[in-house]
Formats: sequence, C-alpha cells, structure tokens
Amino acid sequence: MESSDQDLVDRCREGDQSAFRELAARYYQKVFMVALGILNHREDAQEVAQEAFFKAYTKIKGFHGRSSFYTWIYRIAVNLSLDVQRHRKRNPIEQTEAADPIEGEADRPSSEPYNDLCNQKLREEIFQAIDELRPEHRAVMTLRVLEGLSYKEIGRVLGCPEGTVMSRLHYARKQLQEKLGPWL
Repeated sequence: MESSDQDLVDRCREGDQSAFRELAARYYQKVFMVALGILNHREDAQEVAQEAFFKAYTKIKGFHGRSSFYTWIYRIAVNLSLDVQRHRKRNPIEQTEAADPIEGEADRPSSEPYNDLCNQKLREEIFQAIDELRPEHRAVMTLRVLEGLSYKEIGRVLGCPEGTVMSRLHYARKQLQEKLGPWL
C-alpha cells in the first residue's frame, strides 16, 4: 500500500531518508516541468528542481502541513525559478541559449519543408513571447497551462489571492495574444 504524502513527511521528520526519496520520486518530474515552463532552459530547470528538493529536505522539520507537500515543493520551485529569471534579466550576458527543441522533432525529415519552416518560426515566436512575459505572469501561465492547477492551487503555490492569479493570467494571455497576433 502506498503511503500518503503526510505519512512520508512525518517519517522524514523522524529521519527516514527513504521516505524523502519516495516523495522526490513522486514529484521530481512535475517540479522539473514547472521550472522548465518558467525558465525554458533544461539545465537551469534541472538545477532548480534539485535545489528545490535539497531545500525541502533541509527544511522538512519546519514544514507544518498547513498546505500539502505538493503545494509546498511547488512554491519552493516556483520561487527558485523566479529568482533565476530575475538574475537573467539583471545579467543578460550570462544568459545561455534557450532550451533544446523537443527531442526528435527538429531532426525529423519531412516532405513539406515550407510547413516545417513555418512551424519552426511559430515555435520560436511562442518561446520568445513567453520569455518576454514578466516572471510572475510566466509562473501563472506555466502552473495553469502546463500543470493544469486550479486558480486556488496556483494561489497557494504563489502565495497570492485567487483574484491576483486570475488577473495575472488574464494579463499574460492578453500579452501573448498581442505578440502572437499575426500568427493567430
């Protein structure tokens, strides 16, 4: 029988490292995908995911369970991702290339090179438009679109009211529509 998150957290507080490994196995991929959605860079997202779990491990005794472990680890990952995003904006020279394309997609031969070129250009435009969003708008879009979280869950992760989540999401969508207008 699978242990609940709360049971695993309780065991972690007692020093059971295998319980934390189980929590990490449950949520690593989701945390990585959230970071990737915000940062659009695989290596940075991997570092954020690892750092999020390291922070969670070192602070697990201070986790009182007012939210779920899932919400707590997401909040850590989102905050770390936003920190990386802010650092990039302050230090643009250090910014590395964007994330690799989806494996195999860019290398696949096609009988329609014109369509491939248009799709590649659209993909580049979408990534650029998302990169230009403010970090808090990008985080809301990532949590809503990629992770499918509700407004309430996003609010818990980001530590803001649902109304703020809806406002940020509305603004982010509006910005993307304006930037991608010619493609729509």
